[in-house]
Amino acid sequence: MSVIAYDVIVIGAGTAGLTAGARLASEGLQVALVTAGEPTACLSTGCIDVCAAGVNPLDGIADLPESHPYHRIAPAAIRDALLNFQRQCAGLHLPYTGAPDQNRLVLSAIGTFKTSCLVPVTMRSSPQNEEEKIHIVTFAGLKDFYPGYILSRLRNAAFSTYDAGVSTTMGIAANFEDDTFLEAFILWLEKLNLRENKIAFPAVLGLESAAAIVDTLEQRLERPVFEIPTIPPSMPGRRLFNVLKDHFRRQGGVIYWNWPVVGVEKAGRQIEAVRLESQGRPMSLNARAFILATGSFVGGGLSARRETIIEKVFDLPVFVPGTREDWFEQDYFSRNHGIGRAGIAADAAFRPDGCPWDNIFACGAILAHVEALKNGCGHGFAIATGEAAARSCLEYLR
Repeated sequence: MSVIAYDVIVIGAGTAGLTAGARLASEGLQVALVTAGEPTACLSTGCIDVCAAGVNPLDGIADLPESHPYHRIAPAAIRDALLNFQRQCAGLHLPYTGAPDQNRLVLSAIGTFKTSCLVPVTMRSSPQNEEEKIHIVTFAGLKDFYPGYILSRLRNAAFSTYDAGVSTTMGIAANFEDDTFLEAFILWLEKLNLRENKIAFPAVLGLESAAAIVDTLEQRLERPVFEIPTIPPSMPGRRLFNVLKDHFRRQGGVIYWNWPVVGVEKAGRQIEAVRLESQGRPMSLNARAFILATGSFVGGGLSARRETIIEKVFDLPVFVPGTREDWFEQDYFSRNHGIGRAGIAADAAFRPDGCPWDNIFACGAILAHVEALKNGCGHGFAIATGEAAARSCLEYLR
């Protein structure tokens, strides 16, 4: 078995894990990130939901229950983490618009409005009410987007269909990276003589150049253009993941892709290493500290058994919201589902409560009392807690 040593090992490649890892690597530490596969960030809208309560998400955080882990972070630190995220993304050609103290609406694929905070610039012109006049352009055969849902809710909407030659989200997005395809598409649009104030598209306007493509469309069509998030697979979510991954690697971080953790090595009050195995090749990664960012149930960090809930890497104590009767429901995505409170309870330094080891920190959706669906705190929470866990880890190592 090969043995490799790092300063910190981050487990989980979602927004929280990549944020924490990049912060630590930027401080000169040797950081490795291990993941069993693609994170749920690739399925998301790509929007940075901070807290959906109220006009100002930072005020909404102040009103959350005392047990919510957001309260472990100073409001100024949350703001700084979000602004830092915007600077990083702008430098990697995926700019986000908005401000940490201002919520806004984003039109969804079913015609409802989602509350978010920072959004990709490709969605900056998304309508803020049902009265705006929009024209939706969809693509022949695309099964991840149904404009009829939106038209049934917005009375001032119309749509047209373009045959892109392919019918998958990824395939259409790849076509938009080709200048010849983009020019032919724009010429077709110009011939429609659209009269609506804004033009909407499913979120397929490019793989890496979406912001530039939207700018080109707006200049040629002389009106605002915006993307509407599709049901998974999600191009905005994948763009976000790719940018966070690239930023982590640019800071010097190393990623072990598709190498699930299959064992843990301990000594006294320290975790010394995690054992990985891929295609029959065992490997031990040693580190001075570990950050757990494996997500909740959807991300695979937690698993529900008949009588309890377990954490799958270190077998850490898990906060379970009452008896099984209290947290079991058929509809997992209910906003008031009790299971949303399950997770790893953590102290002010984001160390897991009741943990027998001193060098583990946790961040992101695996934390207890988050209730992400109910409170509308998604990637914004992951960014803020990822930064906070990294700061605590850095203080511990120094």
